[in-house]
Amino acid sequence: MYAIIEVGAKQYNVAKDDIILVDKQSFKDGEEISLDKVLLVSKDKKVEVGQPYLKNVKVSAEVLGQVKGEKTTAFKYRRRKSSHWEKGHRAKLTQLKIKSIEIGS
Repeated sequence: MYAIIEVGAKQYNVAKDDIILVDKQSFKDGEEISLDKVLLVSKDKKVEVGQPYLKNVKVSAEVLGQVKGEKTTAFKYRRRKSSHWEKGHRAKLTQLKIKSIEIGS
């Protein structure tokens, strides 16, 4: 069983016991949260698609902590001008562990 959920402005394909990194959210470490913006759920061969969200499906998750992502580098170079700059950035992320996908009737 898997589901496609929306957290922030991004979509994630999740299953039970998956650990995902999402953009920083204001949750405390160890907190149990319920994600109700479920776009699609698949169980066995049955697939339900929401328009835009499914009303009877919830995904529960546990917040593992706040972490930083990989460093990304932006480099700008102007030829023949002896001009260049470089900037680094590490995104702040929230780590979630998916506990269960609950389908209501």
